[in-house]
Amino acid sequence: MRVAVCPGYGAPEVVRIEQRPSPPVDAGQVRVRVNAAAVNYPDVLLIANQYQVSVPPPFVPGSEFAGVVVESGAEGFGVGDRVSGAGMYGAFAEEVVVPAASLSRTPDGVDDRAAAAFGVAYRTAYHTLRSMARVRAGDEVIVLGAGGGVGLAAVQLGVALGASVTAVASTDEKLAAAQFYGAANLVNHRSGDLRDALRDAVPDGANAVVDPVGGELAEPALRSLRRGGRFVTVGYASGVIPRIPLNLVLVKGVHVLGFHFQDVPPDEFERNEAELREHLVSGRVRPHVGAVYPLAETVRALRHVADGRAIGKVLIDLT
Repeated sequence: MRVAVCPGYGAPEVVRIEQRPSPPVDAGQVRVRVNAAAVNYPDVLLIANQYQVSVPPPFVPGSEFAGVVVESGAEGFGVGDRVSGAGMYGAFAEEVVVPAASLSRTPDGVDDRAAAAFGVAYRTAYHTLRSMARVRAGDEVIVLGAGGGVGLAAVQLGVALGASVTAVASTDEKLAAAQFYGAANLVNHRSGDLRDALRDAVPDGANAVVDPVGGELAEPALRSLRRGGRFVTVGYASGVIPRIPLNLVLVKGVHVLGFHFQDVPPDEFERNEAELREHLVSGRVRPHVGAVYPLAETVRALRHVADGRAIGKVLIDLT
């Protein structure tokens, strides 16, 4: 089978395409023929050895995929079942062998591209909005990096929850996508002072900020919160971890939280997952796929994400 391999740490350009034998299926595992895989910013960081954890090279990058079961060593999944899954690495391959527990059935009416694009970004965004930011109908929500995978998902899902969403992004093209999915206010942070722009957009302050970007955008967004508001840090796509003046937290009486799946209470986790699946199955929310590359162009796909040009999700098509 063909796979994309990171032979050693570096820029996306170190990745190459190789032929490798497909691994055997052990008890409790399932072999999936991958039809689509999503490219996420952590993939770029893993390849550069700049993520929170390291994967020793050589390894196959890629953290989420969708396809069809072609061999099963586990109960509950049979040949021909359509599934999606996620892991730390391994998805940029024509076949993957994974634990059955890591798979979800792809709902009828949802194609493999949508299933691959939905998992990590939309689950991150929804659990963040529901369990960390505690967003309710009528809330004012600011989303930084609103054109990226998690950011655009947060825009869509925030609107679905009944919030008024202010989208902050680096280009008018990204903001146009956010507007298409219901953002009420649009802010290009490269067009002027972000703090002033947010004050104009949300004069009474925001209930919540979702920040997958970090860097210099974090502090002005934090300042835009109303008293008791919640700032949720999700990631640092800017490559810079912000330094927040703690006196702002004290004076404004706001809450600063970090998001990890493991920190969501079990009952809320189940509720969120069920609600999110219903959003997908009903068609109320569908992932925005901004670019698709073949496996042979994995380097271009990774570079597209690394350079911050992605709008929504970037996929690799393996059909």
